Amino acid sequence: QADPSEVYSQIETDLLEAIPDLPITLDLSNEAGRLTQGAAIALLGKVYLYQGKNVEAASQLAEVNGTPGATSAYGYKLLDNFSDLWIVGNNYNSESIIEIAHTDKSNADWWFWGAGDDEGNSLNVMVGPRGFVRTSGSTAPDYAAGWGFNIITQGLYDALSGDPRFDATIEDLQSFREAGEVELEENYQYTGYFLKKFMPLNADVSTGGGASVLNYKQHTYMMRLADTYLLEAEALGGSGARAQALLDAVRARVGLPSVPVTMDAILNERRLELAGEGHRWYDLVRTGRAATALADRGFVAGKHEILPIPLTELENTLLEQNPNY
Repeated sequence: QADPSEVYSQIETDLLEAIPDLPITLDLSNEAGRLTQGAAIALLGKVYLYQGKNVEAASQLAEVNGTPGATSAYGYKLLDNFSDLWIVGNNYNSESIIEIAHTDKSNADWWFWGAGDDEGNSLNVMVGPRGFVRTSGSTAPDYAAGWGFNIITQGLYDALSGDPRFDATIEDLQSFREAGEVELEENYQYTGYFLKKFMPLNADVSTGGGASVLNYKQHTYMMRLADTYLLEAEALGGSGARAQALLDAVRARVGLPSVPVTMDAILNERRLELAGEGHRWYDLVRTGRAATALADRGFVAGKHEILPIPLTELENTLLEQNPNY
């Protein structure tokens, strides 16, 4: 419960001290996954933006982004095909800035999951359809069964309908179900739409190490170039020629025409481009839009921007519960 400004100040200090000592490029044969100068600068730009230091944020992000659509000084470039971002094994590609590595060689198992040896990507099993099986002769993809979490809402389905990124983002299993090609269990808040970016196929199931469903090897992007393009456009106030070029580059990559740059256009593009990648909640909260966008989920302004402190963490301490809990 320290003053957030003090925490942010320390983060800034750490990053500014680290940047000169980090390499500009890596030997991916034996250094893949390490942070580079570009990664730390991108993170610093995001830290500035979250504090409302837009001028500083735009400056840092511009250094990382370079000319929109071209290869930046740090070697970053948008992939030609959006769908290639989700190919298992397409690791440390030109669009990746900070990437979390996973392996199918972990010895993790359920009885010590989370105890330091769970190096597989557990998001995969979380988003897989519950009780999924294909019927005889089915043309549906051969997905591995999972827990059915992180379900695609009808609102996101509608927003992405007709967008070129739809097919790489959303899998409509309800249509296969209605055609009798698959069977599955309806999970909580079931819509029939699933997060395809991270849905595992049976071909991805590990045959070695610990529990197979804790051993998926798909990497996770923490920051990628399309994200930083849109962050810089936002830091620029959602206006001007460069902000327009940054927004255009993200849309042009998937064959979409230019639209006038505004804050609404940038945040909408973030919703569509980064769907399911863990940014939406923070975007809504930091821009003050959460109470409206999440009204049907019971979001209360002044309360749900932060989590409650668990009772076990409060007992026998001087900590006070967060407001309105």
